[in-house]
Amino acid sequence: MTEQLTAREIRAWRTYLSASVQLMERLDHELQQRSQLTLTDFEILFALSEASGRRLRMSELAADVLVSRSRLTYRVDRLVEVGFVTREECEDDRRGLWAILTELGHQSMIAAQPGHHGDIRHWFFDHMDESELYAVERTVTRVEEKLGKNR
Repeated sequence: MTEQLTAREIRAWRTYLSASVQLMERLDHELQQRSQLTLTDFEILFALSEASGRRLRMSELAADVLVSRSRLTYRVDRLVEVGFVTREECEDDRRGLWAILTELGHQSMIAAQPGHHGDIRHWFFDHMDESELYAVERTVTRVEEKLGKNR
């Protein structure tokens, strides 16, 4: 038997879903207006910039960026077309591919970062005090850990 949610839990869940979707859409829109990068593009470039040698296997990149492999492939194809990323076969695994951040891609991500971080602050962090920030961080970390155990 499935346990029913309380009215408060339903309200909280529905509000969370709505706010999450609207926040991602807003951040994506503002980032594209300012830099012509989608939110997924920015996350790909950021993940590569943080990686050793500014390169990741496509499978690792998919896990870091949290998008489907088909969506990742499509976005990386676009980033290759504009010169922000290159691809290279993995020497030790002929089926594997590296995604490698170019200097142009790095500079584009660096240029977009201040505005994007400002948008995140404006639309998310400015609405909470330090104790609320701590509670959000603690809560989503526990949810992520629980989900990670079920992979």
